[in-house]
This record gives sequence, C-alpha cells and structure tokens, in this order.
Amino acid sequence: MLLRTTRRRAARTGLLPILLLVPLCLAPAASQADLLTYGQSFEGMVQTDPVALSSDGWLVYGNVFSPTMAYLYGYGPFPAPNSPPPAFCALETGQGGPTQEAMQLSVFSDYENTDHANGNWVESNVYQEQTISAASVGQTWYFEFDAKIGNLGGATTAVAFIKTLAPPTYALTNFLTADMTSIPATWDRYSISITIDAGLVGQILQFGFASMATNYDPSGVFYDNVTFGQTSTVDVGPAGPAAGVLRLSVRGNPVAGGDAQVLAFAASRDGRVSVRLYDVTGALVTTLADGDFAAGSHQRTWHGLDAGGRQVAAGLYFAEVVAGGERAVARLHRLR
Repeated sequence: MLLRTTRRRAARTGLLPILLLVPLCLAPAASQADLLTYGQSFEGMVQTDPVALSSDGWLVYGNVFSPTMAYLYGYGPFPAPNSPPPAFCALETGQGGPTQEAMQLSVFSDYENTDHANGNWVESNVYQEQTISAASVGQTWYFEFDAKIGNLGGATTAVAFIKTLAPPTYALTNFLTADMTSIPATWDRYSISITIDAGLVGQILQFGFASMATNYDPSGVFYDNVTFGQTSTVDVGPAGPAAGVLRLSVRGNPVAGGDAQVLAFAASRDGRVSVRLYDVTGALVTTLADGDFAAGSHQRTWHGLDAGGRQVAAGLYFAEVVAGGERAVARLHRLR
C-alpha cells in the first residue's frame, strides 16, 4: 500500500481476483483485541454536529474507477463527515418508522469528488473496523441493520458489507454483502454474518455500507439500528433466510486456490436455482448452477473462467442468482 498525504493507492497484491466494490480498504485504526459488540440507533447524536459520526468511530474511504471500471485511485481513510457538503454520509430526520424513531443514517456518494463529472465511477464506503484476535476464533458475528431505499437511482448500486483484510498488504480475504440497490421504500431488517477461523487472526474486520455512482446520479439509502454482535435479531429459521428472501454473498477461498472465489447463496424454499455470471455488457460469461436445490445454504466456486474454460479479462462482472421468482445480484471486480 502506498501512502499519500490525502490519497492512498490500492494494493494489487494478495488474494485475487478481488470480488469487491473496493479493490482495497484502508490502513487500520483498530488495535489487536477481542471483537467488540456495537450498537447504534443514532438517537443520541446531534444532527448539526459535524463530528457526530466520526466521534462514534465511523470512517469513510473512496475509490474511483474509469467508465470501463479500470481502477484509477483511492483516497482515505478519513473520519466520517456529517454532511453538508454532500459527501459520503449524514444524519437525517423524518425518515423513520416506530422502531427507527427520529434519527437515521443516510449513506450516499461522495459528490464532492468532481470525477463524477468525468463519467468516472465513485465508490463511497462508510464503515466501522476492528482487529480480529485469537479469542474470537470459532465465533459467528452478525452485522445487522434496518434499511430502506432513499433517492437511489440511475445506474447507482449500493451494498452493505462485512470484509476482512490481511496486513501488511491489506489483501481482501472475505467480502460478504447484502445488495441494497433494489430494497423497498419501507423499513426492513437485514443481516450479514461471518464465522471467524484461525486464518483471520490479526486481520482487519470492517462492516458498513457502500455505493457506486457516476455522473452525480442519486444514491441515498437510509440505515438505522445498526448492530454488530454474536446474537442475531433476524429470524432466519432452520432453512436459512426468512421466507421470500434470497441472499447472495461473495468471498475469497484460499483453500481452493488464490484465483478461486466463492458465491454463497441461501434460498428460502426447495426449487430450481440458477447461478450465472455476466460481464458489463450483459453478455453471459458462464453458468455455475442451473438445477434443483433444497432450501438452505449452498455455494459455488468460480475460478475466473468463462463457459469455454478460458481465463476472463480483468474488469467488473456480475453474479446473478435466481430462485423461486426472486433475484439477487452481486458485483465481482476481477483485478487480473
């Protein structure tokens, strides 16, 4: 990782390809200690306080890509602002329901970055981070939150995530996501989980929210009642996710090889499931699964090959899972 005064170039080493909105994250602020539970309703914060979010440990990091999704540069990490000006995140009022109360977190693009006007893609990350210790091995941790769509539109996409990064290069080792792009305008609760294994000791764990936008397209998503802990408040039942919820996440798989990536999905009922990968033009790259699956959790591994067994080019790809009339999509950014 190359450090600049206000900008850090993303590392290109470690586990590749990186399936991520972010080719790299940031130098850790967390110290080596047990993972700590976190909870925030935002009700105790002052909306006009410019350091309300940074005082609670929130950070931001930006990455910029060309119109063809070639990586250009990264900048940060910085203490999370409580905008205005319109950059990354802000506290909002009047968007909550009975359980969200008065104050919510709004996450959106960094509109202060003028590369929007150049047609480049600006990825804006808002997150918390901790360092994983041996005491957490074998534990399952849940990142959960309430969310509803804001003014997100155009070509913008949004996700919530848990990611882990391995010092000293901060190579990405896990990237678990929940797609926020097409959630409804009514509040619901979402959950992402990670089980800590011995290989993650000493790595950085980050949980938070991100958007990818260009041309100043609207990108807002509202979040509230954010928790990180070992207890889940989302009723997923014995078959996996709650009925009517299809989940898809992507992560690295060092056991299967440095170029292998896992697409993990969970269907709420028995039935036909397809798992396909597409390039940025919408052309089908390969089909990883197309058949009958039992309800519950499954996974397929992609080694970066197309349907003909050829290595694909670096760039942005999309994984799509379709099951029972539902569809989930995750972005895969391959760096080589």
